[in-house]
Amino acid sequence: MAKSNYITRQGWLALGQELKFLWKEERPKVTQAVSDAAALGDRSENAEYIYGKRRLREIDRRVRFLSKRLEVLQIVDYSPKQEGKVFFGAWVELEDEEGEVKQYRLVGCDEFDPAKNWISIDSPVARALIGKGVDDEIHVETPSGKVVLYVNRIWYEK
Repeated sequence: MAKSNYITRQGWLALGQELKFLWKEERPKVTQAVSDAAALGDRSENAEYIYGKRRLREIDRRVRFLSKRLEVLQIVDYSPKQEGKVFFGAWVELEDEEGEVKQYRLVGCDEFDPAKNWISIDSPVARALIGKGVDDEIHVETPSGKVVLYVNRIWYEK
């Protein structure tokens, strides 16, 4: 399944900050450390040199990924037309059949974070929620079987 190219404005800014940090701060520091380690002589057994070169490759790989990804991402800002329905960027309070209540935010695949209860717009729960309103019921197929969830509340950060 292809991942969507949607992202919140704060997610886009965070990726941009990461790119800037890696390119302007981290990479020059690591490059200097590799240069200093190379000046010490034998590179084949020089742990600082070997680690530094590996770290440079990681940084360059991430910089290339972020540069390409930021070009194709589409920022989705809040619109008053979204009120009352679940769309990208929404916070949703869901209740399961046992009465357990959880809150989730629908975000892009580049910014999902289980620790913050941010779920990807590409996830089965998020796809089932799109366009739903308060008191709607959704059915989601999970590895442990079908789950029924009820939408208690919807809100957006403006």
